[in-house]
Amino acid sequence: MIDFISPFALRRSGILGMNSRNIEFISRYNDRKLFPLVDNKLQTKLLAQEYGINTPELLFVVRYQRDVYKLLEKLKDISSFAIKPACGSGGKGILVIKGREGDGFIKSSGVVIGLEEVTRHVTNILAGLYSLSGDQDVALVETLIEADAVFDDYSYQGVPDIRIIVFQGYPVMAMLRLSTKASDGKANLHQGAVGVGLDIKTGKPINAVMNGVKILTHPDTNHSFDTIKIDNWKELLLLASSCYDMTNLGYLGVDIVLDKNKGAMILELNARPGLSIQVANSKGLLPRLREIEKVATKRANLQKRVDFVLGFENF
Repeated sequence: MIDFISPFALRRSGILGMNSRNIEFISRYNDRKLFPLVDNKLQTKLLAQEYGINTPELLFVVRYQRDVYKLLEKLKDISSFAIKPACGSGGKGILVIKGREGDGFIKSSGVVIGLEEVTRHVTNILAGLYSLSGDQDVALVETLIEADAVFDDYSYQGVPDIRIIVFQGYPVMAMLRLSTKASDGKANLHQGAVGVGLDIKTGKPINAVMNGVKILTHPDTNHSFDTIKIDNWKELLLLASSCYDMTNLGYLGVDIVLDKNKGAMILELNARPGLSIQVANSKGLLPRLREIEKVATKRANLQKRVDFVLGFENF
């Protein structure tokens, strides 16, 4: 594990701190006028459709309170779905329904709730309870992702995702996020999920942490992370890196899910990705970002950018 005691030790380890991330990378490489493309999941989805990038299917959008009362009619033939705030962050405000039981809705945790609770949740989304700015929001109702069987032994109830940091179109660091009982089936590290650092060249696991502490096995399934194998890793790097061309955001977090029927899909994009990916990898981001700054003076095509990373011995 990286020594977290001294700021000097952090710097020597190449750790990217929040101030450096905000000033040297987000402010410098991300034009603020482009932020709505990723801060608003509806805009992201529409943009991805335009670029032919696969995302979970949008069933319908709830924009106004008067539409909330039509939910039962709209959901009558839909057994599983996810409700998300368009402008939410950190997994907040996401309601996952995996099935129906009579008039009830079965959450991913197995708890059955009624229509009243579903409509209350949507009302809270519209009121901006989960939005980044606190402003009024809209609710997206999407098809439920069916996680690839490759992760069956490594996640508790929720759908795992792969976070890849893309800088100037180059993939620089990756981690697999696995839900736990403590995280209530959500794949967010700050809520208690597991972060598994992945070798950026191969996708093989190199380290795993939960609440900042190194672990060897999943706390709920007891399976070792060493046996995780992600196929078609280069294709995932190409998918993540293409989001730079789609958004023109130079510093970007790309969240990818593997659906057993539809393959790799972009779940979410983030113009302010967190820094815990460094803990999961037990490596700092800063040296990799500096190397990319040296070569990204001219805009290379997608294939060349990914090939550079795969062939660069210091990554």
